[in-house]
Amino acid sequence: MPWHSSLGNRRCVVSDFTFFFPSGCFIGAVNLKSSNRNPVVQEFESVELSCIITDSQTNDPRIEWKKIQDDQTTYVFFDNKIQGDLAGRAELLGKTSLKIWNVTRTDSALYRCEVVARNDRKEIDEIVIELTVQVKPVTPVCRVPKAVPVGKTATLHCQESEGYPRPHYSWYRNDVPLPTDSRANPRFRNSSFLLNSETGTLVFSAVHKEDSGQYYCIASNDAGSARCEEQEMEVYDLNIGGIIGGVLVVLAVLALITLGICCAYRRGYFINNKQDGESYKNPGKPDGVNYIRTDEETQVVVCDLRPGTPVKGRREPGALGQS
Repeated sequence: MPWHSSLGNRRCVVSDFTFFFPSGCFIGAVNLKSSNRNPVVQEFESVELSCIITDSQTNDPRIEWKKIQDDQTTYVFFDNKIQGDLAGRAELLGKTSLKIWNVTRTDSALYRCEVVARNDRKEIDEIVIELTVQVKPVTPVCRVPKAVPVGKTATLHCQESEGYPRPHYSWYRNDVPLPTDSRANPRFRNSSFLLNSETGTLVFSAVHKEDSGQYYCIASNDAGSARCEEQEMEVYDLNIGGIIGGVLVVLAVLALITLGICCAYRRGYFINNKQDGESYKNPGKPDGVNYIRTDEETQVVVCDLRPGTPVKGRREPGALGQS
């Protein structure tokens, strides 16, 4: 049965065994605690990582701080000095706590406080603190289609990459917040859209004239929010009569072109002119024979250039002077 004893100004509770000492209770073990094991701070602010020695018989214990990030462990405080990227913006507060100024997003990590007390029965104790640095979102990038015909699909995009934790997205039309599902709000019964607050996409399955307006997106997390500039989306009716009329005009033009080509073929504009009848061709002659026409009369003189062959002459049919 545990019992209580007060020695000096200290009150001791010991189970099973009780020891009395002039200065109070002594169990011979170093023990640590923290006032906040999960501190959350915004970027560029300061933070204290609390590590408090509750029990120890060692007057000057060895203190070490280590940073655990991406499965890597590095020293933060070692050999009584601040180490690594915290040098110049951190210090030991009191005996064991760590104070960091101007924290950045890269400071988000696990920090382990280790104490070695050589004069204690249990010489070593440690405590792990998780630091979260929140980052305010920057202006998101928004993409809104300028014009969409009635009945067609449309997708609006909103993206932001700096905020931590990851921001949630909300869309506004004409300064009115849009629900995640148009069917959930009677005010948007004439619309048909879904909003994904995790990815920032706003998808219209079929736009209506009522969906025309000024759109903008807001990215927000626990550190703050940011919005993009308004962009207009116009929803217009398809002019069916105009489309049909245009098609008919094109067909009429093609018909006229075809008719013109047919008429040109019939009139012979695309046929090469040929001489009537067959063209006159000189009769064939043996090797070494030439035909000579005289100027005085239409007479053909056959000159046989072979040795010993006499010159022969004949008149062409229809020659002048023929009886």
